[in-house]
Amino acid sequence: MDLRLTQARATAAEREAVDRVVGPSEGHDEHFADAGHAARSRRHLLLPALHAVQEDIGWISPGALNHVSLRLSVPPADAYGVATFYAMFSTEPRAPKVVHVCDDIACGARGGEAMAAALTAEIGAEGQGEDVCWVRSPCLGLCERAPAVLLQRTGEPDYSIAPASVEQALAAATGDRAASDADFDDTSVSVPQTGSPRAEGLRLLRRVGLVDPESLDDYRAHGGYSALRRAVDLGPSRVITEVSDSSLTGRGGAAFPTGVKWDGVARAPERPHYLVCNADESEPGTFKDRVLLENDPFALVEAMTIAGYAAGCERGYLYIRGEYPLATRRLENAIEQARLRGYLGEDVMGEGFSFDIELRRGAGAYICGEETALLNSIEGYRGEPRNKPPFPSVSGLFGKPTVINNVETLYNVLQVLEVGGPAFASIGGGRSTGPKLFCVSGAVARPGVYEVPFGATLRQVLDLAGGTTGELRTILLGGAAGGFVMPDQLDVPLTLEGTREIGASLGSGVIFALDTEANLPDILRRIAAFFRDESCGQCVPCRVGTVRQEEALARLARGTEIGSREQELALLDDLARVMRDASICGLGQTAPAAVQSAISLELLNGRPGS
Repeated sequence: MDLRLTQARATAAEREAVDRVVGPSEGHDEHFADAGHAARSRRHLLLPALHAVQEDIGWISPGALNHVSLRLSVPPADAYGVATFYAMFSTEPRAPKVVHVCDDIACGARGGEAMAAALTAEIGAEGQGEDVCWVRSPCLGLCERAPAVLLQRTGEPDYSIAPASVEQALAAATGDRAASDADFDDTSVSVPQTGSPRAEGLRLLRRVGLVDPESLDDYRAHGGYSALRRAVDLGPSRVITEVSDSSLTGRGGAAFPTGVKWDGVARAPERPHYLVCNADESEPGTFKDRVLLENDPFALVEAMTIAGYAAGCERGYLYIRGEYPLATRRLENAIEQARLRGYLGEDVMGEGFSFDIELRRGAGAYICGEETALLNSIEGYRGEPRNKPPFPSVSGLFGKPTVINNVETLYNVLQVLEVGGPAFASIGGGRSTGPKLFCVSGAVARPGVYEVPFGATLRQVLDLAGGTTGELRTILLGGAAGGFVMPDQLDVPLTLEGTREIGASLGSGVIFALDTEANLPDILRRIAAFFRDESCGQCVPCRVGTVRQEEALARLARGTEIGSREQELALLDDLARVMRDASICGLGQTAPAAVQSAISLELLNGRPGS
């Protein structure tokens, strides 16, 4: 960063945007208005302040960065480092309308690339244009409605269009809202498992499509807040006992026992305790959290309140990915309604305990799905993972004991409280208990989120989705950090134990079907490019390894190997070992997983139609 930029002055509009988040400077000279510990203690407002400038102005200028730095006592270089870390922020002037075109594994082949070509012909090359521009985007979490676009407009709310046609994308780019109004995300929402008569026995999805997601009264009419009432009747320690008896494991991929995590924080003597909900699902093919948050947002507020009550947390932070505008709006409404009606605040339901929720938006960084990177992001730092130990349950948010759960895990807590821990544990078995959500997309008749009890087979889930279209070649199971499953393995039980036996994993719950027309080498290169782009760059094995992995895959696809094909495959194997063994966090450790799986199954030889 050029140090001269710290002398730039913010415009009145930029100052207003920042002050709306951090508060007015009360007329004092800005250089001294908030100096000292009081300002530094508010560094956690850095990300919201940058969002405010980006939304109001369309980019984050040196003057705006300088004003943010002064108001929060953050070194200008730090503020610049944070602003440039996130894909949704721009520190260079750009058009007031930006169309983000998803070109990831689901959208790219289903119209995303055609849309990019059409936008190039109509409004110019990627990133170019005075009034409107377009950019490529990693997965927007709308895989069941591919292809998808997200529109950012200066001074107006973001919105998504999915499925989007070229005509709709062009209409959105040029500002012709009437041409695509029916496709805005706030009026068109996918409802899972409704392609046929509604499945019986749904628990996590039981209110989706039935309840008004903007009405607390309707939520209560459909059983809302009965679980919190039971939790209060049981008391914190009994709630943790029920969760422990349920054998509920985290649904984010690591599968850590939820009861153990809650109990560790509840017993921690240091105060305060914090609760963090990780709603930053960003892995290609993953969209289950989005469906829950858009359609049943009050359930997450209730579940977080239960978790906070049990673990002795007075404040919760809900960290949602920046590319989910509709879910964000509905969660903001749910939090506000719950607060107004006494379900959040100083005296929840008149029961004498305090708990409130603050929503934080990410800004386009997959790495922030890693729990310690997420904590850094909330605190106003770059979203880079921390070394562990200490673990968050000992030293987490702001250095205090912290419970971190993902969205699906918390929704399961409601079910545990409704049926009891032992009854929940009777579904499935071992470490795989209760209902499980899967994101089914690709070559299937009815893409969507599907709920099954742990232990259902891959074939059964595919049948729920209407079966595959075309001749099935393989399935990517677990997401970009997962592995491939072949057609003769469809009867594998979808449990932690069952998938491990065939060398696969459940990961983020992705089931992405690929038929014989799919270009597998291209898909693998796209996965490699995703990890290259999303690496935070903190550690060499990941920063360099993801780049070299993509380069090797590109050479193999072009037939321009260095040496021989065998030597390139050996290089990929060496890179995989180094990334797995030496990367700081799970991103680098799992970045080669899909590539190595494809090599072992000899899928890299395939081309469309082969």
